[in-house]
Amino acid sequence: MALLKWDPFKDLITIQERMNRLFDETISKTHAPGEEIGGGWSPPVDIYETEEHIILKAELPGVNKNDIEVEIKNNMLVLKGERKFEKNVQEENYHRMERSYGSFQRVFTLPYIVRKDEAKAKYNNGVLEITLQKTKEQKPQQIKVEAK
Repeated sequence: MALLKWDPFKDLITIQERMNRLFDETISKTHAPGEEIGGGWSPPVDIYETEEHIILKAELPGVNKNDIEVEIKNNMLVLKGERKFEKNVQEENYHRMERSYGSFQRVFTLPYIVRKDEAKAKYNNGVLEITLQKTKEQKPQQIKVEAK
């Protein structure tokens, strides 16, 4: 029997991810006056990094690629979109309706500064993959302090 080393930080990261999802879901269920009820859902994502890239994969089944927006601003990645309700079946004919429809927005703080001009996104079989190029880490610049 092999012994596994316990990593408490892994548990903390898992808890943080669950709390983030809970807050995302709670916020998306609150509606401002005039907003369409029933909208708001939160697609699950995986975010990982390689030596040179940060990669985000989001599950967006049933979302048209033209209804997806990706932005990078202030070292944050913003993922927005909408899954539209299919009108080919009348609502009163449904027996069960578990899929979420409407707009979504997820915002992720990036762990590194990335090159916006080299960002790439691919959408295949309902999975959006965003690849972001990390910038070379800048060395801290020493500032000379002068007496007055």
